[in-house]
Amino acid sequence: MTTVLIVEDDPINLRVFSKILTKRGGLEVRGTEDVEEVMRAAQAGEVDIILMDVSLAHSVYQGKAVDGIKITQMLKADPNTAHLPIILVTAHAMEGDRETFLKQSGADGYISKPVVDHQGFVNQILTLLPQ
Repeated sequence: MTTVLIVEDDPINLRVFSKILTKRGGLEVRGTEDVEEVMRAAQAGEVDIILMDVSLAHSVYQGKAVDGIKITQMLKADPNTAHLPIILVTAHAMEGDRETFLKQSGADGYISKPVVDHQGFVNQILTLLPQ
């Protein structure tokens, strides 16, 4: 079973994404905003792809506040987790943000909230999964 880790601080978004991915994508879903847990699950190979909210309001790692960009950078910098596909999710999509966020973070994809095209959302995730 393919597992998607959703890193999201809004319980409603988490529920919506979970529902779309399990019902339409047939995917297993885990959700957390705990950075320690994200790092551990990624390093242990427990997840196949990560949906990363860019603006995590409460996330702290090793005493520092971190956002989704920073967590993605840390995962991409670690040889054990660099291969893991990460899709950034953000509600604050301005023209040009997408390129900036992708370049800054090294993420593999980008989705803006709210997700209107559910099938397109699922397809984007399926496309990035290791075959």
